[in-house]
Formats: sequence, structure tokens, C-alpha cells
Amino acid sequence: MTQVPFLLTLYYSFHSWNLMQPLLGIRFVGLANYAQIVLHDPIFRTVVVNTVVLTGSLLVLTILLGLVLALLLTRSFPGRAVVRTLLITPFLIMPTVSAVMWKNMLMNPVYGLLDYVLRSAGLPGPDWLATYPMPSVIAIVAWEWTPFMMLILLAGLQSIPLELLDAARADGAGPLGVFRFVTLPHLGVYFQIAILLGTIYLVQVFGEIFVATSGGPGIATTNLPYYIYLTGFQYWTIGSASAMGVITVVLTMFAAMGFFRILAGAITRVTP
Repeated sequence: MTQVPFLLTLYYSFHSWNLMQPLLGIRFVGLANYAQIVLHDPIFRTVVVNTVVLTGSLLVLTILLGLVLALLLTRSFPGRAVVRTLLITPFLIMPTVSAVMWKNMLMNPVYGLLDYVLRSAGLPGPDWLATYPMPSVIAIVAWEWTPFMMLILLAGLQSIPLELLDAARADGAGPLGVFRFVTLPHLGVYFQIAILLGTIYLVQVFGEIFVATSGGPGIATTNLPYYIYLTGFQYWTIGSASAMGVITVVLTMFAAMGFFRILAGAITRVTP
């Protein structure tokens, strides 16, 4: 289900195949597609930077917000089950539906809720998707994926033995001390799971960009999946699109490994 399509993608990445020129057939070109993309395509370099900024910002933002919400949900209060269900709801909404809702109901410069609130306060309401395209896309995707990170970290918080927390408090540790020396080290594995899954899924963001900005203005919000879509299904150059797909997989693997190293170092520093 996964490796056969990837092997086919790898095969096509070494060939030149344009669906608009079927008479040329499928010709073996070796590494020419990779060389053209990496060395001679300035748009690709910009798209890689956009992808790194988008994925990195979303990872940091969703994990931080998910941790805050998870910490709040570990407390006992009336209606906690209802609140938990409501917080999970954004993750259950389809990406295209979320993008349509944010684009038309919240960020529309004429009748959007955000601009209405700003105008009511006497402030100018910008066209969010045109003026701040990347932050707008980050906000849309973060709203969807924060519940996912919250669930992972909430599972980690609920697995901490109560005896360990009581022992830390008995030794004189305050709330910050318990969080730094007990909670954070215990959540290390759960942070790794969140980073791994988040890197894999967030680098594939497509529907929100397709609906909200179409990669624009210009290529300001074009990431690798959307550029692969344009190359393969707008320009019909299957070989180049396949090479980009392989490069995306490799970059995702290296990014996940880098995040693991950073997280391991951070946990080591806070562990007594």
C-alpha cells in the first residue's frame, strides 16, 4: 500500500515523461530531473523554504498549545468531558471545510468576523490572506492540528504515576519544579511521537493552501506538496513531480531526525 507507490515514484523520477507530449514516451534521463530541480529551479528553493517555515512553525505552535490545553484538561473541573470533546472537534473537520470556513467567515476583508471586530474597535481590518498569507495559513492549520498534539500529550500526562508527583512535592518541589523535573522528562517519548507524526503529516499540508490561497500571492504560501501538484497535474511533467516527491520524503526524514536530536538535548538539560 505504501512502498509500491513510492518505488514507482522513484522509478519515474529517473525518467522524462510529459503527459502533454505522449509521442515522446517515457525516456530514461538518470539524475537529470534532480539536477534540474535542485540546481536550476529557483522556485523550488523558495518552495523548500516555505515548507520549512510552515512545518517548523506549526510544530512549535501546535505542540506548545497542545501542552497548555493538556495541562488544563488534567485538572478536575465541572464539564471537563464536554470541554475535551469541544477541543477535539477541529481535528475532525475536513481540511477543505476548515479552509473555507476561515477564508469566508473569519478572514474575509468585507464580512469576516476578524475584520468586523477590528473595525468595531476603530482599527483597520486587513485582507488577511493577501497581506499576511503565511501567518494566515499557519493559523488555519494550527487550529486543526492542536487537538491532535493535545491528545498525545494528555495521554502522557495521565500516565505519570501519582506516587512520583507526591514524592516530588514531599521533597519540596513547587509546581514549576514538578513540571520541570518530573513532567517534562516523562513526556519526552510523547514529544517524540508528536514530532514524528507532526512532521509527517504537517509537511503534507495541501487542502488548506489549495482552498485558501492557491499557493499565493505569487508563491508566498506554495509548499512542496502543492508545488508537486502543480508540476504533475498543471504542467504534466510527471518525472519532475516524482523527483520532487522523493526529495520531499528525504527532507522529511532528515527533519524528523533533527527534531529528535534537539528534543533529546533539551530533555537532557532539564533532567536532574
